Amino acid sequence: MQQQTGEPNFWENKEKAARLVEELSELKKDLEVFEGLKKELIEVQQFSKLAQEDKDLRSELIKKVQSLRNGIKETRLQTLLSGKYDRLNAILQISAGAGGTDAQDWATMLLRMYRRYCILKGLKTKVLAHSFGEGGGGEGRIGTKSVILEVKGRFAYGFLKRETGVHRLVRISPFSAKSLRHTSFALVEVLPQLQKTQETQIKIIPEDLRIETFRASGPGGQYVNRRETAVRITHLPTGIKVSCQSERLQGLNREKAMNLLYSKLHYLKVTEEKKTLKKIKGSLASASWGNQIRSYFLHPYRLVKDLRTGIETSDTEEVLDGHLDRFIEAAIEHN
Repeated sequence: MQQQTGEPNFWENKEKAARLVEELSELKKDLEVFEGLKKELIEVQQFSKLAQEDKDLRSELIKKVQSLRNGIKETRLQTLLSGKYDRLNAILQISAGAGGTDAQDWATMLLRMYRRYCILKGLKTKVLAHSFGEGGGGEGRIGTKSVILEVKGRFAYGFLKRETGVHRLVRISPFSAKSLRHTSFALVEVLPQLQKTQETQIKIIPEDLRIETFRASGPGGQYVNRRETAVRITHLPTGIKVSCQSERLQGLNREKAMNLLYSKLHYLKVTEEKKTLKKIKGSLASASWGNQIRSYFLHPYRLVKDLRTGIETSDTEEVLDGHLDRFIEAAIEHN
């Protein structure tokens, strides 16, 4: 591959060349990781001999061994993420479900949880579009009807894709005057961030699109943009709507919205193919709104339980602070 990049006619087909350069870059990163682990292992072996003679070095040796273990564990998980799009950036969408104001508040809590998880994993996030809901409760809370989060980093989609599904919260409602217990639902959808050149099977006809511009807005008047830079695109044949308001220029928002549309159309295509295959096999299972993947109990007891893997913990605050590794790793192993 390295030799191919040096050929005189390499850049004649720019799209093909760009894909090869990107793939080559990823392979180099993989090699760097394995070479780094190999080097770290040799250092631990050498340090181990020194620690046998000097007891004061043993605590330092334990730290080095733990670091090596963590590196091997992370690399092993990445080898399990061998799906076609696992290495790509991700688009994570959260939508409030049944539960009114509580559900909108729950969607905001999930947004915070995933952003903190991404920080812990070294992934970068950016809100592409945010539809705000109601506030209340006298705590300065701002609800979320729906939000689209762009997640950038190696294996972003691979790590997050199994978070797709319904997340259920049970707690004493902060919006209830009588302090009643409420159950709220939110839907999380994770898509690979596809570019037009990455999924050539998806064809979009300009006549099938309705493109609208509007002012990007936030929870308060001071956040309202006076220029119509935000873009909303409706794909008329499917009814899929996408929007982006994160950029200051309308053209950039339109480009990001189109890439999001490619991702959603690809997801729709894959979902339809899976449904057809299940009908052929005679399976009655369906990926519907009613399929909960995880429940979060804050009352009458504290528990977070993944309904697919059985993994659970009573440390709800840690989970809501973004420590999701135990659930995500178990889901990767489970598949």
